[in-house]
Amino acid sequence: MVSLSVGIMLSTSLLHALPEAFESHASARSLFATLLAGLLAFFLLEKLAIMRHSHHHEGDGHHHHHGHDKHEAGKAGWMILVGDGMHNFTDGILIAAAFMANPELGLVTALAIIAHEIPQEIGDFIVLLNAGFSRTRAYVYNLLCSLLAIAGGLLGYYTLDRASELIPYVLVFASSGFIYIAVSDLMPQMQRRATLRESVPQVLLIASGVAIVLFLTRNH
Repeated sequence: MVSLSVGIMLSTSLLHALPEAFESHASARSLFATLLAGLLAFFLLEKLAIMRHSHHHEGDGHHHHHGHDKHEAGKAGWMILVGDGMHNFTDGILIAAAFMANPELGLVTALAIIAHEIPQEIGDFIVLLNAGFSRTRAYVYNLLCSLLAIAGGLLGYYTLDRASELIPYVLVFASSGFIYIAVSDLMPQMQRRATLRESVPQVLLIASGVAIVLFLTRNH
C-alpha cells in the first residue's frame, strides 16, 4: 500500500496538480515560492510532532504512577484526534480546489489522499485503543474526524468560488504536501527493505500507482 501511495501521490502532484497550477495566470515565481513554503511548513510540522512525541516519552520515563500514565495516554489520544481532524479538514479544502480546477484532477487528488489516509487512519485507530478508548468510541471519533473533510470541502468550495485566483496556490501547496510525504516519509520506509525480492514488488506498485493516475486522467 505504501508503494502504491508513492506512485499515486508523486504522479498526481508532478504530472497534474503542478502543471495545472502553472497553466494559470499566477506568476511562476510566486508559485515556486508557495511550493518552497509548503515543503518547509510540512518539515516544521513533522519536526514539532516528533519533538512532542519525544517529550511525551521522556515524561513516561520520569513518571511511573499508573494513574498518571493513563491520563497521559488519554491526552495523547485526544491530541491524535485533534490533529487528525485538522488534517482531514485541510484535505477537504484541497480536494475542493482540485475539482474546481479540473474534475479529473479532483478525482486523482482524492485518490492520492485516500491512498495515504487509509493506513494512517488504521494507525490512529490503534493509537486510540492503546490510549484507553473502547473500540466503539475509537471508531465513532475516527468517523467524526473523517467527516470534517466534508466540512473542509464545502468551505473550500464556497471560499474559492469567490476567490478563484487562490486555486493555483492551493494546488501547489497540496503538491508540496504530497511530495514531502512521499519523499520524506513513505520512501524511507521502503528503503528499509533492500532485498531484490522485496524491491521488485515496490517498483511495480509505484509504477501501478502512476499508471492508475495516467489512466484516470487520459483525456486531460
